[in-house]
Order: sequence, then C-alpha cells, then structure tokens
Amino acid sequence: MLSTSARRYLMCPPTFFDVQYAINPWMRLGERVDPARACKQWTALKTTLEALGHHVEEMSPQPGLPDLVFAANGGIVIGAKAMAPAFRFSERAAETPFYADALKQRGYERVAAPHNLNEGEGDFLLVGSTILAGSGFRSDELAAAEVGAYFGLAVVSLTLADPRFYHLDTALSVLDSNTIAYLPEAFDPASRGVLRDLFPKAILAEDADARKLGLNLVSDGANVVMSAEAPGLARAVGERGYQVHPIEFDEFRKAGGGIKCCVLSLHDAPAGEAASWAHPAVTAC
Repeated sequence: MLSTSARRYLMCPPTFFDVQYAINPWMRLGERVDPARACKQWTALKTTLEALGHHVEEMSPQPGLPDLVFAANGGIVIGAKAMAPAFRFSERAAETPFYADALKQRGYERVAAPHNLNEGEGDFLLVGSTILAGSGFRSDELAAAEVGAYFGLAVVSLTLADPRFYHLDTALSVLDSNTIAYLPEAFDPASRGVLRDLFPKAILAEDADARKLGLNLVSDGANVVMSAEAPGLARAVGERGYQVHPIEFDEFRKAGGGIKCCVLSLHDAPAGEAASWAHPAVTAC
C-alpha cells in the first residue's frame, strides 16, 4: 500500500562497498563482496521505497570509504536541524565531512558537529517526539544529553549489551510513533525495564531473526521494508496490521549492515525546501 504521507530519505550507492577492515563482529577480513549483488539489493531497496511513495535522495559515493553506503550513520535530521556524526573508529572518521556536506546541500544550514561520539541514526531513533539513544559500543552515553539539547526533545538512554548488535538500529526498530520492535537480550537489564515500561505492546523479536538483522528495517507507519530472512518477525509485524515488504539484503550483512543502515531518515523536511528534493541520482552502482 502507498504510505499515507511521503517521507524523505538519503541513501548512498554501494559503488565502493567492500569489507576492508573489521570494526564489528560481523566483519571478516578477506570476505569477498559481490558488487553486482550488492548493487541489485541496494537498488531493490531504493525502488521499493520509491514505489511506496517516498522520495529518495542520493549522495555521492567516495573511493576509499566502503561504509559510506551505510547512510543511517550519516547524522540525525529532525525538522530544520541536522547533526553530523562523530565516529568511534578512525576507519570511518573520514566519512563525516561528506555526510555534513550532503545535508548542507539539501538545505540544512544548521548542521551541528557533536562534541561526543555519535554515530547518527544508527544509535538515535525518533519515536513520536522522543529520541531513543543507544550506547555501549559506538556512541557515547554523554551524546544523549547533547542530542536532546540540540533538538529540544526528550531522550531516553538505552545501553546495548551484545556486541553483535553494536548499534541501536540493529536491536530495535521503530514501526510507528507509538510502536517498536526489539530484541530484549540485546540490552542490559536496566534498559530492558525501561523498554517494558515505555512500550508494553512492543513486538519482541527472536534471536534467530535478529541475527539476520531483521530488526534493521524501515517503516513509514503502514509499510515495513525488511529482510526476507526474518520470517518470524515478518509474521509478527504483519499480524499488527503493517504491510510487510521483504527483500534480500544479505550482501551488506558481511559488514554488519542491513536495510535501515542504508537509509537516513530526513524527518520533517525544512519549510520551503521542497524544491531541493529534485536532486538527480548521482551514480549508478
């Protein structure tokens, strides 16, 4: 079904996607990436989002930055404000100016540089008017207060406890402004209690689906685009009334990435910036 409201997303083609280093448990040096398969899967994601009525903008891939394809780490965008990332590992630090420039090109004149380590929407997810902030492996715990102050929104801090789920968006997904899905075992006991209290009707994922990065999905509140390898989670999501759109995305799991990892949500486009939506596609992968 078409979304009731069109959303804006930023993506980066996987032209230079590869596994050239190991900074999470999924990455294994020497594992070969199939460029054609990666391109096919990435294109399927983009065209699915567009078929649902959403607008996808592309930023330019850069040689030597294989993880630039994981655009969700490229910042946090809410309303007219954006915050660039500050990566924990030097292997990804050079991505920051490209993400910041891509946001400035799209009309976000206020693109803040964080003081604390902050890996963008990978660890900061908007649920209604609240930001869920993940820490434990990549983003600093102190980044939560910094993000809340900048955007003027309430922030709930959550601590990740399983290194396989090193970013919040690998362990928790936002389905709509009131509903989430998550893997309880990915969080420390205190965070599990917080999530139970805040979201008593949340969908609880099974480890088998989370291991396929099934929680790393994109939802517009009606449609859910997710891994085809997480059937249990897909059934649970469908039973809640969402339209599930499964796609193959296993090539990116070689680097610990999934569907959401490749999509930065541009929440609530800045007023008067509609014309900037018309950027042409920059590169064919």
